[in-house]
Amino acid sequence: MEQYKKILCKYLPPESVDSIIIWLIKYKIHLHVSRKRMTKLGDFRPVCDTRPHKVTVNHNLNRYAFLITLIHEIAHVEVWEEFGNSVKPHGKEWKKAFRQLMSPFIMNNFFPGELDSVVRKYTENALASSGSDLNLSRLLKKYDTDQSITLEELPGVSIFRIYNGRTFKKLEKSRKRYRCLCLDNHKIYLFNPMVIVTPVND
Repeated sequence: MEQYKKILCKYLPPESVDSIIIWLIKYKIHLHVSRKRMTKLGDFRPVCDTRPHKVTVNHNLNRYAFLITLIHEIAHVEVWEEFGNSVKPHGKEWKKAFRQLMSPFIMNNFFPGELDSVVRKYTENALASSGSDLNLSRLLKKYDTDQSITLEELPGVSIFRIYNGRTFKKLEKSRKRYRCLCLDNHKIYLFNPMVIVTPVND
C-alpha cells in the first residue's frame, strides 16, 4: 500500500492520495497511467468477465488536472455500478456523481488561488471534457511544467502545426473556436483555443 501511495504521489497532490485510494479499492479499479494522448485526457472501460474496471489518465497532466480527470473517470465507474449502460455517459447521473466525488475537495478549499473558484463553478455543471471549459483549461495550464503554446496565444494569421503534422493558418474567431485554413487540403476547420500548437515560421 505504501508503495502504491508513493507512485500516486508522483501524479496527484499528496493530500488527495488517501481519498483516491479508498475509491480505487472500493470499486476495484485498475488505474493505468497512460502515455500522452492528444484526443483525450483519460477514459474508463467497465468491468468485463474477470477484468476489473479500468481507468486511464495521461501521464503528462499536472497534479490538479490529473486529479480532476481521475475523479471524472471514477464518477463513470460509480454510474456504471448503479445504472450500467442504461443512462447517458455524461448525463445527470454522471454530473451528480462527479459533484459528490469533488465535494470534499471543494469544501476544504483544496485548489489554490483563483483555480478554486473556477473549479467550483465547473463542478456545478461539469462538461463531458474539462478541456471544453476554457477558463478552467487556462488556469490549469499555469500549473504545467511544460509551458506549451496554445492556439489562442498565437497572433492573427499565424502558421502553425498540430500533433499529426498538418499545417494550418489561423484565421478569425467564430464564437468559441478559431477558424483555421488547412494548408494541406485548403479546407476550413474549427479549433479549440487551447489546442497545443507548434508555430511555423513563414
